[in-house]
Amino acid sequence: MSRKRPEGGRQRVDLLEKYTSYRDLANLSRESIEQIAEDVRELIISVVTRNGGHLASSLGTVELTIALLRKFDPATDKIVFDVGHQMYAYKILTGRRDRFATLRTWGGISGFPKRAESPFDHFEAGHSSTSLSAALGFAKARDILGQDHHVVAVIGDASLMNGMAFEALNYTKEAKTKVIFVLNDNTMSISPRIGGFATQLARLSSSTTYGWLKKAIKDSFHSMPKGEALEHVVSRMKDQIKSMVKPENIFDELDINYWGPFDGHNVLEIETVLEMAKRYDKPVLIHVLTKKGKGYQKAEEQPTRFHGLSPLQDAKGGTVTATAGISWSSAAGEALIRMAEKDKRIVCLTAAMKDGSKLNAFEERFPNRFYDVGIAEEHLMTMAAGMAAGGLRPFVFIYSTFLQRAMDQLVHDIAMQNLPVVCAVDRAGLIGEDGETHQGVLDVSWGRSIPNMALLAPRDIDDLDVMFRNALRRTGPTMIRYSRGTAPQSLCRSSPPVNVDHIGPEVLYSGEEWALIGYGSTVPILLEARTLAVKQGLPAPAVIDLRQIKPLDEATLSRVLLGHDRVVVLEDGFTISGAGEAISSLASDLGSVVRVIRMGVPDAFIPHGSVEKQRVFCGMTAESVVAAYSLEKERTNRPIACL
Repeated sequence: MSRKRPEGGRQRVDLLEKYTSYRDLANLSRESIEQIAEDVRELIISVVTRNGGHLASSLGTVELTIALLRKFDPATDKIVFDVGHQMYAYKILTGRRDRFATLRTWGGISGFPKRAESPFDHFEAGHSSTSLSAALGFAKARDILGQDHHVVAVIGDASLMNGMAFEALNYTKEAKTKVIFVLNDNTMSISPRIGGFATQLARLSSSTTYGWLKKAIKDSFHSMPKGEALEHVVSRMKDQIKSMVKPENIFDELDINYWGPFDGHNVLEIETVLEMAKRYDKPVLIHVLTKKGKGYQKAEEQPTRFHGLSPLQDAKGGTVTATAGISWSSAAGEALIRMAEKDKRIVCLTAAMKDGSKLNAFEERFPNRFYDVGIAEEHLMTMAAGMAAGGLRPFVFIYSTFLQRAMDQLVHDIAMQNLPVVCAVDRAGLIGEDGETHQGVLDVSWGRSIPNMALLAPRDIDDLDVMFRNALRRTGPTMIRYSRGTAPQSLCRSSPPVNVDHIGPEVLYSGEEWALIGYGSTVPILLEARTLAVKQGLPAPAVIDLRQIKPLDEATLSRVLLGHDRVVVLEDGFTISGAGEAISSLASDLGSVVRVIRMGVPDAFIPHGSVEKQRVFCGMTAESVVAAYSLEKERTNRPIACL
């Protein structure tokens, strides 16, 4: 259905409704380009405020995307986006407009680049700073295979400050290949960008090149045919670039031609520069300035708040469906503040996740004990290790999916030295609409494999508080994992736990014949399964909250394993190398005949969608738990046929 709206006292039909292919963009007038940009923004706002997603960053790249698609053919040219936060316009304009309403829903299109979703999504990315390395790989493949196409990497200013991006920039000179880097500089990452390189970008952004080139392009087009104008601009640009090059220009030192900055919302200006880059035979970095949240006033005014929206948020950024209580992230931040009031050794660190991990209050209370290092997880972990070795007690707040990027540092620099670094692992387990790239389902598997590491999982805020205090008393490293969303204050307990020194399994309910073991977010599912089992006339199972996944309390678990015929272990991580596997091994060591049924995330990358849909897909529901027990009981009680 066509959307009609007032514009200058008249009604007009959405131009996007007539759009059939990205190839249509090449023949559009300036007025039509502006209209398409407006229509794309309107569609993004409509869908994202309903489904959730990355709003402000995608609004800021609409004109840049149009310019890229007017100058490059994604059927042959490789356009590689960093992270994917900024590519909603690209999805809409490359054949997914009709499906855009399904963004981030189960079975719908992904909020990130997805190779299986479209031939125009050339490389998948959910973590930052991969685009430059991937682009160099595409370029070398092109050269070796004798192909003829362009390779373009689009990277944000915050992502460029990550170590991986620096590694790619450093290798560009050695690669000896043609590649185009487009730096989308909105001066605003999820959190304010950090470090000396941010200062360098700010200096370059304020240079005179932009003003000079804008005038040069305007003057040239007024006096010459297009081809001659391009040659004229290129000629003058070489001289101008040379005049601005200084020893502190890092791109020049890396033998990468720096061009910019340019107006990222001026399609004709950007495509002129892109055309020049196509004709250039060396690596080029094109620096464009954009405004995060462009075209949506509230997102422009509050780009951080509108970076990522949860599903079912209204256009004002308010939540349509409010839930009681506070989030796990908020509870963790508040717990650390209470501890830091009493212990001056405590410091708090994060990697560009100050807002997501709810650390603003800690920073305000202890500005000299809070450190946001930007998108630099490897540096984050080793810096924390140095702090711990120096006598401080660092608490590192990091999403489970991003902790994957710092595995070497966690193993080599922290665990191997047995340093008392506490990792508050946020967004653990199934994460929902962000999908495969952001699922926090690996931390238990590889956390269990790290010597000296303690791995804890609270089921409620009371437990979270006591686990934070327990971790402070430990002499080695600790991971405390908790999920996204609202945290129960107290779940299935008469009073808060008081034993800070020992975090062991807690028997929530006794039972005969079978037992349910879980931790963290799976405990409520097991409590629901117990109720369901009783309703179905099955024996009431015991319910045990593991609490400490590593090291296991073997004494308590041995009594559970020896006292029941069947044990179901449910976890919100991979069953491979998970807690269920450890409990199965313990049962074997005990010589127990107990049947251990391991349930959780299967050996697969779980698609995007609601957490509820993902749990059904993985068989992580109360119904699935009861059905697994019933099936196992039927199977093992079935008489063996005589041969």
